Amino acid sequence: MSNRERLAVTQSTFPASGNQAQPTRNIRVLGIPLDMGASRRGVDMGPSAMRVAGLEARLESLGHHVADGGNIRVEIAETLGYGDRKARYLKEIAETCTRTAESVVQTLEEGLTPLILGGDHSIAVGSISGVSEFYRRSSQKIGVLWIDAHSDINTPETSPSGNVHGMPLAALLGLGPEPLTHIFGYAPKILPENTVLIGVRDIDAAERENIRRAGLTEVYTMRDIDERGMRTVMEEALRAAGRGTAGYHVSLDMDWIDPEDAPGVGTPVRGGATYREAHLAMEIIADHGRMVSFEMVEVNPVIDEHNRTADLAVELACSAFGKKIL
Repeated sequence: MSNRERLAVTQSTFPASGNQAQPTRNIRVLGIPLDMGASRRGVDMGPSAMRVAGLEARLESLGHHVADGGNIRVEIAETLGYGDRKARYLKEIAETCTRTAESVVQTLEEGLTPLILGGDHSIAVGSISGVSEFYRRSSQKIGVLWIDAHSDINTPETSPSGNVHGMPLAALLGLGPEPLTHIFGYAPKILPENTVLIGVRDIDAAERENIRRAGLTEVYTMRDIDERGMRTVMEEALRAAGRGTAGYHVSLDMDWIDPEDAPGVGTPVRGGATYREAHLAMEIIADHGRMVSFEMVEVNPVIDEHNRTADLAVELACSAFGKKIL
């Protein structure tokens, strides 16, 4: 079965009614309870928090078919040494990402849409490697929407903290340590012309140089959103991510949203997207209909308020998968 035929299986026609105007998808939820990539602990509980917020039931209410594939196995940080200070827990994170990538490939082979729950943002090395590998087997490439307060494009040489959750985009673009860059034996996993950063507002000086080094040109800061509006930014971003690709992976870091609305995140930064801006971005993604996989990361229940951030993450997933106001 070709990738196009598999996509048709996952997006069979569903009659529009109420909030459901998108094709039905067969979705597999995969949890990656990893928090070794960050200094602040707690995002390993993010997948559970999003499940408790009713993720499966709320997606099914839109007409989708949802199966929970459980959690990818993750080592316990307290039983390990962190290794190289320039890339803490690199070995264990790379092993988790490899297992994640293999599960994502299997999910796509079965005609299902992967919905990945983090964990810290280092898991994106695994999820996007899996999507990239699946489409590479039929000589296709993918785009990526990296929706985040941070650019996550440090390497061990440039990182001020050694936290791997600040390195995944660099690794996917072929920069950084081989255990991350060469999952499945090739690099890069994605091309700069189809990789779009949206809503960034906290970028290290060294990351600015890495952005230039990687050849990224589609970078939309919060100032761009302020000045030009979310619709204009998203329409341009989707064109870039979709140009010549099989579709795009959406990597949503919940710290993209202002802490007023999303207080329970790994690394909060003031001045993020508002509640409605975030929903609009997801609704536009749904309207275009070319999303092939989706992930939400950095939900930290330890510092959240009554599971508000996890609940918002589930709301945004519903918007990305087709929920509408009317």
